[in-house]
Parts: sequence; C-alpha cells; structure tokens
Amino acid sequence: MAVLPIKDLQSRPPLTGWAPFALGFRPFFLAAGLYAVLMMGLWLLVLVLGGSFAPGELTPPIWHGHEMLFGFAVAVIAGFLLTATQNWTGIRMPSGAPLAALFLLWLAGRLGFLVPGLPVGLVALLDLAFLPVLALVLAVPILKAKQLHNYPFPLMLLALTFANALVHGDALGWTPGTAQLGLHLAVYAVVAMISVMGGRVIPSFTDNKLGSRASRWKTIEWLVPVATLGALIAALIAPVSPVTALFAAAAAGAHGVRLAGWYTGKLWSVPLLWILHLGYAWIVLGFALLALSATGLAVTASNALHAFTAGAIGALTLGMMARVSLGHSGRMLEPAPLMTWAFIAINLAALLRVALPLLVPAAYAAGMTAAGLLWMTAFGLFAVIYLPILLRPRVDGKPG
Repeated sequence: MAVLPIKDLQSRPPLTGWAPFALGFRPFFLAAGLYAVLMMGLWLLVLVLGGSFAPGELTPPIWHGHEMLFGFAVAVIAGFLLTATQNWTGIRMPSGAPLAALFLLWLAGRLGFLVPGLPVGLVALLDLAFLPVLALVLAVPILKAKQLHNYPFPLMLLALTFANALVHGDALGWTPGTAQLGLHLAVYAVVAMISVMGGRVIPSFTDNKLGSRASRWKTIEWLVPVATLGALIAALIAPVSPVTALFAAAAAGAHGVRLAGWYTGKLWSVPLLWILHLGYAWIVLGFALLALSATGLAVTASNALHAFTAGAIGALTLGMMARVSLGHSGRMLEPAPLMTWAFIAINLAALLRVALPLLVPAAYAAGMTAAGLLWMTAFGLFAVIYLPILLRPRVDGKPG
C-alpha cells in the first residue's frame, strides 16, 4: 500500500464523474446498506415460510447471525475505520484499485456463502481473509504515526477474526460446538469497538453542533472500559454467575452516567445527534439485561444480545453512516427528511425485537416479522438516499 501524505493529494485535479472507490466509506457503506436489506429479507423468508435456507454447513440461525455481524457490521466498521484512519494519521488510505481489491475481498466472503456447491473449506478461507488484511491496512499508518491510542482497533479486528474462525471451525467439524461462542464473541467485540468510538465522537459531535459542553468524569472514563471488558469476558466464560452480573451492572451504570453527561435537551432537534445518543442508550440497556440474565433470569439472555445487535449496532451504524457520508462528501450535515423516518424505524425495530419476547411472548412471530420489515425500511431508505452521494465525487471538488 502506498503511503502518501494527504497534502500531496491537494495538487491533483478534482475528481469528476463517478467516485465509488475514492475513500473507504463509499463502497463499504453502500454495500452495508444494501446487504442489511438483503440478509434481513432472506431471514424473514426463513421465519415466515419456515424455510431452511442456509448456505454451506451453517444452520439458519448461525448463518443469520454470522452475516449480520461479519457481513453487514464488518462492512460498516471497515468503511468507518478506513476513512477515520486517514483523518487520524494524515496518511492516505487505499483508494482506487487497492480499495476496490479490498472491497472485492469482503464481497468474495459474502458470495462464497451464496454460491452453491463451493467446498466448505474454500468458503471459510474466502470469508476469513478479509479481517486480517483490513487490520494490516489500518495498522501500517497507525504505527507509522505512532498513535498509541489507536492501536486497539487492529487488535479488535483480529479478535473478530478469531470469532469468525470459531464459527467456521464448527462448520468444518474442527471445533465442534464453537459457532455460538464465536457469534457472541463477535457481538461483544463490536460492542467494545463502538463503545470506544462512541465515547470519542458522540460528545464532540454534540458539542460542535449545539455549542454545548459535555460533562466527562475521569472515574467514569476509567470505569467504562474496565467494566465493559470485564462484563463481556465474564459473559463468555460464565454467562450465569454473580461475577458476570456484577460486571454487567457496573457497565450499565458506567455507560448510563457517561451518556447522561453528554446529554442536552437541544439534541432532539438534530436527527443526526439523537440517533447516536439513542444508539448508545441501547448499550446501557444491553448491559442491564445482561446483568439480569447473569442472575439466572434466562428469558433476558436473547433480549440482551438483541439490545446490543438490533439496538446499539443497528442504530449507531445507521447514524454514523448517515453523518460520515455527508461530511466526507463535502455536504452540509443535514440529512434528507426521510432519514429521520429511517432513524425512527431502526429504533422501533430494536424495541419490537427486544421488548415483545419479554412482554408478549405469544406475539413473537408477528413481532419478529414487523421488526425485520422496519429494519429493512431503515436501511433501504439509507441505500436509496445515499446511493448518489456515495457514488458521485465530493461536491467541493476535494479528494475523498
């Protein structure tokens, strides 16, 4: 990968025509939006029609979880980190042919599951290749810039690689029974990642837009990563235990206090802000439900998982893609009015997915269908609205 200072790009002529591979957020955000709709649509067919569609050797529930994490969520993470790392380091990230090659590597992992007849080992190899390569692409500029605080991101991508290997190891018969563990580890790795990024960008976005001043407490900022990692590791080792309950309750409290410190009533007039705050609130709820699950209240185990996935990951990825795409395409940070409905839809989808199994178990099937359709609506709106933004060059003529 060529490593060039951003300033060396300023003398180049403005991009014209199409720019789908000008910067990492473009292909990966668009693919994430489209893939979120496609995968949820296929999953609804399984639920509603009682089908057994699941490519390769994965069972339908494992396949669904795998593709929502390693397909959809990883695409958003890749787009965000490839874009953010250029800002952090001042070093040019892949664009053009190198970025297209990286994107095709992600796509190959997805197509491997959908093409019938491919050997399971080849499917695993294609799917496992992307995350280590992405980690290396990010590590080079981060190490070059000596940014110690950004070192964890390549490491978290390697943790996701290990989680993915657990899923494929089960499918291949090498590590029987590890698929579920791999999916849980992947969820927790993504939650840890968005917890770090949320702490960086949500208060700064809020203060910059509203002129407010977020409250930060050193004790809370120290407790958040300790309690978060403690809860997630404990949940993997001993899902039902007093230690897990204690760590999860501490994490819920720490994240809740942290979020309260960022709050200002003015944010409700800015959709690009309240979607991020609500997304982070799902992390708080997820840890609260995880604490209840760890005490032996088994009914909350799945709800905690979906508060993290449908809630935190769903809402925060949608909000971040909407904001980053506008800012890095040279546009005003004012989304189309329909995106407000997308933000509402994604939170309603999470609410139905988490609350209905607890409150109205008899309505589970109908609730899951409604939640899935709302999810598809949210990301479908994003894909339609942002398609021209992501494919066309920056409106200000700058590279990226």
